[in-house]
Amino acid sequence: MNTKYLDLYTDYLAVTFGYATATGLSDMLDGSISHDKFTRFPADGEYTSKDLWKQVRPVVREVESDNGVLIFDDTVQEKPWMDENDLVCWHFDHCKGRNIKGINLLNCIYHVGRVSVPVAFELILKPVRYSDPETRREKRRSEVTKNELMRSMFDTCMKNQMKFTWTLFDSWFSSVENMEHVKLRHNKEFIGALKSNRPVALTEDDCRNKRFARIDQIRWPEQEAVTGWLKGLKFPVRPVRQVFTDKDGSTGVLYPACSQLTADWNTITTIYKKRWNIGVFHKSLKSNAASAGSPARRVNAQSNHIFASIVTVFKMECLKIKTEMNHFALKTRLYLKAVRSAFYELQQLQAA
Repeated sequence: MNTKYLDLYTDYLAVTFGYATATGLSDMLDGSISHDKFTRFPADGEYTSKDLWKQVRPVVREVESDNGVLIFDDTVQEKPWMDENDLVCWHFDHCKGRNIKGINLLNCIYHVGRVSVPVAFELILKPVRYSDPETRREKRRSEVTKNELMRSMFDTCMKNQMKFTWTLFDSWFSSVENMEHVKLRHNKEFIGALKSNRPVALTEDDCRNKRFARIDQIRWPEQEAVTGWLKGLKFPVRPVRQVFTDKDGSTGVLYPACSQLTADWNTITTIYKKRWNIGVFHKSLKSNAASAGSPARRVNAQSNHIFASIVTVFKMECLKIKTEMNHFALKTRLYLKAVRSAFYELQQLQAA
């Protein structure tokens, strides 16, 4: 890894407000480094989750505690006009409820206190082409599922010996395999949201006799946790029913399920609320680190640009710790500095 160029490139991503180009970076440095070197930088080598861990490990070791949580989620960065390849292709965005063309990124962040550090990532590649039997149109698929990647990332976090108690994920990753992997294989606790149609039994006898009901059809007292058995899961969990109100005034229902049978409603809902920190991370990745701002066409260059964007957000998180300013406040401060500099330059040109 060329740390010099990586530092320059990620700092450039933090301050740029448009497309991130090699020429733009070279011009920012007054041509002291040729744009050709920056053109080659993101295209050379392959930066992986292992390289990310090398970047973030010192900070993780400084802030980690048993109160830490691992949070898994994916995001899709739209690339509607980019040529399709194994990386830039069609992915289902469960936030928008439809397929969109872009880059699908699976992230794991370590959250403790007020600090959120990206510790692992995987880009979803779809190299396998096949013909849809219904539409007869060519489609793509991955060689491994996102759930398999999530379990592999979790194994890596365990290997890296991070201190944490809880693992948090949404309904997309609340499969039986993931739950058993976290609880039975690694003896860690989890809270994962369940889909409203997830089959559950409220007694062990009902589970044994396969008498399951949809979780949204079961009644239990408000703001209380119950013990339930999910279909196919080898151990009971503590699901809760949580009603929330969106910004537009509409209401929704969430069903987080906890592996710790002594946890109550307040504990489960309070801890699961921390999962939203990965949404803040994804928003910063798109808004403050130019993750969609690379004109690169090759898969390797696009992948390395995403890696650099993740490192950029991590560097902004370090600045947040130092300055107590969030990422968006930091970006605004940089923007105002740039506008003032441009204004003074314009004044001098007009006075000449």
